[in-house]
Amino acid sequence: MMQMVTVEVARDPDACWRAFVDPTQLTKWVPGLRRAEIISGSRGLPSEIHFEFASELAYTLVYAYDKAAREVRWQPKLGKQAGVTGFVRFEPADDGARMTYGLEHGDARTPADLGDLRRLVDAFATWVGQREA
Repeated sequence: MMQMVTVEVARDPDACWRAFVDPTQLTKWVPGLRRAEIISGSRGLPSEIHFEFASELAYTLVYAYDKAAREVRWQPKLGKQAGVTGFVRFEPADDGARMTYGLEHGDARTPADLGDLRRLVDAFATWVGQREA
């Protein structure tokens, strides 16, 4: 079952999109992330990123982008059953953007592997809200 969190972000959807798809910035807002290495990419966007966390958890995700909808989807390189699949979407809101973030674990993972989604989304919203325009 997919877990989802929605939050209002005090930046416009395009600024949120640009910040989210910039893998060089991931360690600044993803709690516990020690390193994010781009494995491959095209058209300026990473298609595979390898993640290493302080907890010794490591995995590679494959990304798909819908720039017009400001939506990113990802799944484990080894297949959906091996890890966590998810998405993020940024939509216009009254004072910025509405961020919807969802994660679902495969059979090889547990709900605990998803971590605290609210903490993750709040960390992004705070970080992107403090960035210079």
